Amino acid sequence: MEALFNPRSIALVGATDKSGWSVSTLLNLRTHGFPGPVHLVNPRGGVVHGSPAFRSLAEVPGPVDLAYVMVPTHAVLGVLREGAKLGIRCYVVLTAGFGEAGEEGARLESEISAFSVENDLTILGPNGNGYINAAADVTPYGLPIPAPLLRGSVGVVLQSGALASSVLAFAQARNLGVSLLTSMGNETVVTVTDVVDYLVDDPATKVIALFLETIRNPAEFSRVARRALAAGKPIVALKIGRSRLASNTAQAHTGALVGDDDVIDAALRQLGVIRVRSLEDLIITAGLLASSGPLPGRRVGVVTPSGGASEIIADRAEDEGLELPPFAPETVARLAEIVPSFGTVQNPLDVTGYVLIDRTLLGRALEIVTADPGIDLVMLLSEPPRIAPPDPAPAFALYSASTARIAAAPVPVVVVSNVLTDVTEFGRRVQQETGFPYVVGGIEHGLHAIAAAVRWSEAHARALPHPSPDVASPGTGAQVVVPPDAAGVWAEHRASALLASAGLPVVPSVLARTEAEAVAAGEGFGYPVVVKIAAEGLGHKSDIGGVLLGVEGTEGVRRAYRSLATTLSNGAMPSDGGMPSSGVMPSPAVSDADSSSGFTGVLVQPQRSGGIELLVGIVRDPGWGLTLAVGLGGIWVEVLRDTALRVLPVDAGEVRRALSELRGAALLRGARGGEPADLDAVAEVVARIASFAESLGDRLESLEINPLLVTGSRVEALDALVTWRATD
Repeated sequence: MEALFNPRSIALVGATDKSGWSVSTLLNLRTHGFPGPVHLVNPRGGVVHGSPAFRSLAEVPGPVDLAYVMVPTHAVLGVLREGAKLGIRCYVVLTAGFGEAGEEGARLESEISAFSVENDLTILGPNGNGYINAAADVTPYGLPIPAPLLRGSVGVVLQSGALASSVLAFAQARNLGVSLLTSMGNETVVTVTDVVDYLVDDPATKVIALFLETIRNPAEFSRVARRALAAGKPIVALKIGRSRLASNTAQAHTGALVGDDDVIDAALRQLGVIRVRSLEDLIITAGLLASSGPLPGRRVGVVTPSGGASEIIADRAEDEGLELPPFAPETVARLAEIVPSFGTVQNPLDVTGYVLIDRTLLGRALEIVTADPGIDLVMLLSEPPRIAPPDPAPAFALYSASTARIAAAPVPVVVVSNVLTDVTEFGRRVQQETGFPYVVGGIEHGLHAIAAAVRWSEAHARALPHPSPDVASPGTGAQVVVPPDAAGVWAEHRASALLASAGLPVVPSVLARTEAEAVAAGEGFGYPVVVKIAAEGLGHKSDIGGVLLGVEGTEGVRRAYRSLATTLSNGAMPSDGGMPSSGVMPSPAVSDADSSSGFTGVLVQPQRSGGIELLVGIVRDPGWGLTLAVGLGGIWVEVLRDTALRVLPVDAGEVRRALSELRGAALLRGARGGEPADLDAVAEVVARIASFAESLGDRLESLEINPLLVTGSRVEALDALVTWRATD
């Protein structure tokens, strides 16, 4: 990768006056200071772009470090073969018409891939515009680069060719420089994760910005994202594709709650990757983090010259989960001495329009607010000047003083403009000559960026002492051995026994195959009891009336047994994955387990009351693997849809954070006089369940506990369901 992005000589293969890509690539290299030779290669030779062209790579005198390939699709492999014989190892292939164009293109791309592996070639593309290494003045890029090319510390990696130039233009309009920008193309050889890996080690890059259409290899992406987080290099990502696709696991409630984008969102959050919603937020947030580095907390002090802006900021800060705490009494007293009497000293602080008379007012207020002991960072509403005055000296003096105050502040100061506008040439000059910091564009984008930076900072802090989660052990029970023929749905009686064998807390139960056994179980537990239908392949018992609560006495248990047996005999036995059959079977009086109807018997359990019901579901995502959903459970789980997702593995601390994200988190804390849950105990049990699911191997499709009853520090699974993958 180092050789690809830092060549000393470049050959443009397929250079021609007829191609706008060829014209732009050569102009970019010449305009933006590439110091090495650029050789033009055209099979006809002659003069191209005003310079002599060579007929082949073999005619080029001296070494070629990078070949930029613009030949027709069927000629690309020939160029690679020639280059490989000459010892050329690095290529950018602009040519399109490969995997994105159909079956024949995919075949040609497969040949390129195989040849590159055999000959140890590094290829960016095909079907990509190339890259801009602004830090090293290397710009083999097929579209015009708008001037000026600003050199900075944001590395940009895009799975899009058309958007690359727009992103670059927007960054430069915000006076934000890039270190490296790559247009990935088809990623036949060099992938997004390869470039991210390079940028993590690149001293010129502080922040990595990604535009992602897909995450091709979740395991590799996770590896490089963890590297970046541990190295203190934020990754900001715009990942498109929010459509919800049905899970392959139809049996578990969890399958209806987990969509592809939900899993990606959870995975990115766990990896410390900041997910944003627009190209503007991608660049603005990356720019803030490149300027500020980690932010120390969520408590924000706001200094503005506008009451209206203060109100907007107050609303949006709450939306973003930022805190605007009251100023300390000593801060209020000091501010009262300088803020005009018609102003109000509070957070957010409006120093009023008096700043037009006293040009030092905003800066003096900033100095006081940054000293407040209850503030982690300060948001200052300001921006570089737009229009050059006849005498610019006062403007330079004012911004120099502001820069000095910001640099001396005991907490970070984030400068935000009212609205998103371009930084003018004069504004750029002021920033360059005074050192005035990066200005986040607009209140809306600014608060979104600050909140994102705070979240990344929290994730980075968590990653430092514990780069790898300390995953809870499955339990203290005996070694669990899954039968080699395990397949399909294991209903509650088998699933609960599996959990209990691992030492996980499960409500006591007895599988009764006859009325007499059911009565004996009820007598043993004491009344009331719960009686549930037991049948192989039966998933959601409550959907067919298969759960009877509050059953009292011997006769009550007998009636419950007969009723549940009859339920299956009347056609409620699930067929084809647990859905009720539409056929009607005979309804004989059933006193013992009837294997012909699928009826195994009943489960008898002690009745539990009170507490909070949670769902703990684990499903296998095709790309990311086992994924945990934890949230409010019971029969309304799919209606409430109040769950938080995590990709395994997780530790108890991560589960605690997931629980805090629930809309119903107040219930766990004891809302309206209810008994508060012992969240540490809940988190520990859920982490153990997740670890146990991982220990079951690749054949596990899903494991669901619904409900997991939480009563104070008592945590107990009341129902469970396990689904196994079909064996080959």
